[in-house]
Amino acid sequence: MSYADIASRGPKQTPEEVRWFSAAPELIAAAAPQPPQVVTNESASTASLIDVDLPSVHTVSSDFLEQEIQTETQAQRLEREAEAEAARAKAKAEQAKKAASRKAHKADNWLAAQFSKLSDSSANALVLANTAAVVGISSLMGWKAWGLYDKGRLTWQNVGIGAAILGGVGVFEAVVARGLYRGKSS
Repeated sequence: MSYADIASRGPKQTPEEVRWFSAAPELIAAAAPQPPQVVTNESASTASLIDVDLPSVHTVSSDFLEQEIQTETQAQRLEREAEAEAARAKAKAEQAKKAASRKAHKADNWLAAQFSKLSDSSANALVLANTAAVVGISSLMGWKAWGLYDKGRLTWQNVGIGAAILGGVGVFEAVVARGLYRGKSS
C-alpha cells in the first residue's frame, strides 16, 4: 500500500503538499529522528545468557499440525504410557498364567485323589480295561485301514486321521496312568 493510498483516505491535502510528498520521499526520511545508537565500548556479561550456542529459531515441516505427535514431550508421554500399558498387560498375563496353573494343579490333585481311593483290585481292573480299550481301538482301526487298502481307497489323509486318533488315545492313557501312579504312590 502506498502513501498516496493512505493519504487518499484521510483529510484532503493541498496540491502543494501532494507534490512535495510524492516528489521527495528522501526528504521525509531525512526529517525522521535518528534511531539510538548502541555503545560498543561497554562489555556485556555473558553470565546471564542461556545456551548461546543453540539456535533460537526452529523450523518445522509444513504438515506439523497434521502430525499425530507434535512435540518431544508428547512423544515421551506416549512412550511412558505404552510402557505402563505393556507392564499392565504383562502383569495380567502373569496373573492369568498363575490362575490357570492353580486350576490345573487342583484338577490334577482331584484326579490323584480319585485314583488313591481305588483299591488294588479296582486299580488292576482299571489297568486291564485301559489295555483292552487300546488294543480294541488299535485292532478296529487296523481292520478299517485294511478294508480301505483292499478297495484301493486308503489315502494319506485316512492314515493321518488314524494316527491322530491313536495319538489322542495315547495322551489320554498317559494322563490316566500318571494319575494312577501318583494316586498309588501317595
